[in-house]
Amino acid sequence: MARLNPWRWAVLALAALYFLVPLAASVIFTVDVPGQGVTLDAYGRIVSAEGFGSSLLLSLELAAATIAVVLLLMVPATVALRLGAPRWRPVVEVVCSLPLVVPPIAFVAGISTVLKWGPEHFSRTPLFETFVAIQDPGFPVVLVLAYVVMALPFVYRALDAGLRAVDVRTLVEAARSCGASLPRALVRAVLPNLRGALLNASFLTLALVLGEFTVASLLGYQPFAVWIYDIGGSQAQLSVAVSVLSLFLTWALLLALAVLGGRSRTASASRGRT
Repeated sequence: MARLNPWRWAVLALAALYFLVPLAASVIFTVDVPGQGVTLDAYGRIVSAEGFGSSLLLSLELAAATIAVVLLLMVPATVALRLGAPRWRPVVEVVCSLPLVVPPIAFVAGISTVLKWGPEHFSRTPLFETFVAIQDPGFPVVLVLAYVVMALPFVYRALDAGLRAVDVRTLVEAARSCGASLPRALVRAVLPNLRGALLNASFLTLALVLGEFTVASLLGYQPFAVWIYDIGGSQAQLSVAVSVLSLFLTWALLLALAVLGGRSRTASASRGRT
């Protein structure tokens, strides 16, 4: 068995301290109440806190819509690049990476300018109602559109990595030779082999939507991340407790994703051997 280099142990130890010390301090802050000792009251008040359910539900709805839209956009695009237009891959990669180099403040400033400019210039057209509808506080479609753009780099990387591990052209040609149409070949032959990549892209998008603060706050909406910030001004311990709980929930989702991905790879390998 190969022994780890001491420098690797040192790097792992520093990484563990970097992540675990702030987490441990946060947990201690939520359970240690002066004069009362160790108590879990902060965690017990989470469900009954005003705005918790509505903000979390809004974030989950936004996440579901964002995942659906970004996958509907990117899965056909990445498959088409792999099948018929590989020369366009660098262009698409650069375009999908642009959200990483545009600061969120500049991004939301552009969105705000468009939202203010649109109603003024389209007040006598049906587009006026569209601008009003996408800003509905009950379900702000404008946030979904913003999150789709912000998720493009992560979704593209996840799908591209999954497609690199699959011979898409051979799968499609084999399905077409059996009489399947192109859409049916993509759905029945390609997508099952991209299950891991789709799960990765969905999880990354979910984590982005649940943790995004800047765009939602500056546009005046209150999803889960904004609610945590707002409640921190009056109930700091409760705010930290919610953050810790959401972090552990994210880790649980990541572990579930790893388990599902491992099972899918094991099932694919067993089918290949048979």
